[in-house]
Amino acid sequence: MNALRAAVALVGLMVFGAAAAGCAQSIEGLYPPAPAELVKPIYVINHGWHTGIAVRRADIREGAWPEPVDLADSEYLEVGWGNREFYMATEGTLGMALKAVLWPSPAVLHVVGFDGPVQQFFPAREIVEILVSERGFERLAAFIGDAYAKDGSGGTTVLGGGQYANSRFYAARERYSLLKTCNTWTARALRSAGLPITPLYAVSAGNVMAQTRPLGRRISVPLAITTRSESRS
Repeated sequence: MNALRAAVALVGLMVFGAAAAGCAQSIEGLYPPAPAELVKPIYVINHGWHTGIAVRRADIREGAWPEPVDLADSEYLEVGWGNREFYMATEGTLGMALKAVLWPSPAVLHVVGFDGPVQQFFPAREIVEILVSERGFERLAAFIGDAYAKDGSGGTTVLGGGQYANSRFYAARERYSLLKTCNTWTARALRSAGLPITPLYAVSAGNVMAQTRPLGRRISVPLAITTRSESRS
């Protein structure tokens, strides 16, 4: 994954100037939830080079998100988006990473079904839990549902098994490009829920997490992050 990190660094340098325009504000009526309003948890997961979003399967309204009937029933679903060739490769290369960011190319969704708690299924990952309004959650689910490529009958296309036993790769509707990367996609999804996230400069997983930490609580912190924090105290 070092190849992708190098490519992400390149993208960061190219868009840094434009990103300095300022931070986004919350979308009124969506976030933050009103007092006594029904809330639903979402989980932002740092996988090192990319980020994913996990939600409780029971919270997804029927029809809002293509039903993953080919995944065994599970308590949670985690989804990530990225360049199809790189994401599905056994081992990515620098050439693949540079190709991914320099030329628009097909994208893929990676969906994982698992039983909680989230931090137990994804050990040694930084995980931020954020409580969003029910309306914000519905918009998030709709954003993810719209990310799937649909066939003539409205069905989804499975491209292969995923990185976990109970996971699949699905064809995505949009194409991966310089300004549409795995992490900007995560940021756009979070923004759809009303969160004060700026997708433009969310070029790295670290930046996505830096924007989300103030909005929720970290339920899992990798040892490396803990050690660095302690060394500064």
